[in-house]
Amino acid sequence: MPAKLSVNLNAVAMLRNRRDLPWPSVEALGRIALASGASGLTVHPRPDQRHIRFSDLPVIRNLIDDEFPNAEFNIEGYPTQEFFDLCAGAAPEQVTLVPDDPAQATSDHGWDFRTHRAFLTDAVARVKTMGCRVSLFADGDGDAEAVEIAKAVGADRIELYTGPYGGCFDAPERAAPILEALGRTADAALAIGLAVNAGHDLTVANLPDLVKRIPALAEVSIGHGLTADALEYGMAETVRRFCRACGQVV
Repeated sequence: MPAKLSVNLNAVAMLRNRRDLPWPSVEALGRIALASGASGLTVHPRPDQRHIRFSDLPVIRNLIDDEFPNAEFNIEGYPTQEFFDLCAGAAPEQVTLVPDDPAQATSDHGWDFRTHRAFLTDAVARVKTMGCRVSLFADGDGDAEAVEIAKAVGADRIELYTGPYGGCFDAPERAAPILEALGRTADAALAIGLAVNAGHDLTVANLPDLVKRIPALAEVSIGHGLTADALEYGMAETVRRFCRACGQVV
């Protein structure tokens, strides 16, 4: 089956937060995204609430439950007690654990699975008690041993960090070896029963090659590039464009 699209609403929230006004509405644009073919919504609530606010979580949960019961809510974040509490309250279908420092502008690397094995074992177990699927952010560098540790600590999926791949937009000759490393990482994960997501700097232009190399890709989570396109094409048409780039018939 083609990869599913989860629309990351952080950039929408960041635009809203520039002013003390309720627009653009995270809820309204999430509704348009789901009505236009997205399979889920993603948020990354950081401690300073500089984009998604903690108060957005129940709104998105209710939107999905009331209007799109087949969609999924994915919450990303670093596993602190505050983050666990947010997840317990919002009951997402999927929790994606990322190794972010709170000061980071955005996620920019995967977990060091060897160093953080014990920490992740505990964090994954805590999320699993909530009944959520767990995905772990992973560097797509072809490290099969790291993927095996992700499986051993209890993850259901990994999410490939595709930032370096997306960064080749102005130098396509650099994309091929990075794409192949992402593919090898996915191959190693799939071979041991881990499903594979991907996210970061994915666009309509670079998605087709990614899904061609990883045909079993389960989900892509896309925010910045999708929101940028939505300013040009509108949210509904942009979601359809990204769904088609994933290989979906829309």
